[in-house]
Amino acid sequence: MTIDASRREELLAAVSAIAVAAGAEVMAVYRGDFAVSAKADRTPVTDADENAERLIVAALRGLTPDIPVVAEERAARGETPAIDGGRFWLVDPLDGTREFVARNGEFTVNIALIDEGVPALGAVHLPAAARLYAGAVGLGATVREGEAPAHAIQARPPPAGGVRVVASRSHLDAETEAFIAALPPAHLAYAGSSLKFCLLAEGAADLYPRLGRTREWDTAAGQAVLLAAGGSVATLAGAPLGYGKPGFVNPSFVARGRAGGAEPVRATP
Repeated sequence: MTIDASRREELLAAVSAIAVAAGAEVMAVYRGDFAVSAKADRTPVTDADENAERLIVAALRGLTPDIPVVAEERAARGETPAIDGGRFWLVDPLDGTREFVARNGEFTVNIALIDEGVPALGAVHLPAAARLYAGAVGLGATVREGEAPAHAIQARPPPAGGVRVVASRSHLDAETEAFIAALPPAHLAYAGSSLKFCLLAEGAADLYPRLGRTREWDTAAGQAVLLAAGGSVATLAGAPLGYGKPGFVNPSFVARGRAGGAEPVRATP
């Protein structure tokens, strides 16, 4: 980790505020009538995606002019900066667009800073619930509801009575269903967007398998929060899920809460 603890704390506070501001842009569209378009990959996009991304990218460029910003909608148009320096921002301005269109509230604003392939810090804002999750390596993770003070959260060890598995509400495929079916008896819940990582981070769930296709901006902020809360995210081969891969495409992965007796991730500044 090449960013010291005090700087991580400053950046986390700044990106948390940016995520909340972007959430206001999202909710301005959500409360009215909006059109839904299809991108080249047939995934949906709305004015909320574009408006929030425009705000986030401008704010991050002002905050850290020397750190490139990789943002979902710009990447879809081929506007991807070079990330040779090993440090870059990953932005999903509206994760869970299908949840947004369905008006079920389970959509998030995601901002993460990648440092040497690791999500060093991240903010996940759930604007429909006015809830903000934030976390950084070495600093722990928090959640804030509305204007209330933030409080610390931690992932939990697997409970003796069976794990709680959370799966994608809109992207559950046959391979993931088979993975879940092969687990010991478990409680199964569904959620949209990066909220699934945050449920693990606050001890409300224990396991999140994702065997379908995702992109790095879908996972980075949620993974940052989960790592800071003591959880983990690994490929099916057991390697930590890293960042800066070709095309920003993730392999299948499994996110977990805390291993028995493990402490939240800490790093030497």
